[in-house]
Amino acid sequence: MPVVHQSTIKRARQAEARNRRNRAVLSTVKTAVRKVVNAVEGKKVEEARACLREATAILHKAATKGVLKRNTASRKVSRLAATVNSLKASGT
Repeated sequence: MPVVHQSTIKRARQAEARNRRNRAVLSTVKTAVRKVVNAVEGKKVEEARACLREATAILHKAATKGVLKRNTASRKVSRLAATVNSLKASGT
């Protein structure tokens, strides 16, 4: 039977806690992005702009926490902003 050190048990416990925390943050990010995409598909300009502001804050917060890399968050924000802006341009 292998020897299991206390440090190994603690590391596994910490990894599990981090995994739960990161998954919760990623779930929030995906929900926010989905709200923006749904608003754009429904051609709701004002709702899309409001959801974009919320999604931008959530994405940057996830990057600050280290769940997403900074460039990934920036890329997602940029693409969402471009789709919202194209919707606004085609609406007027």
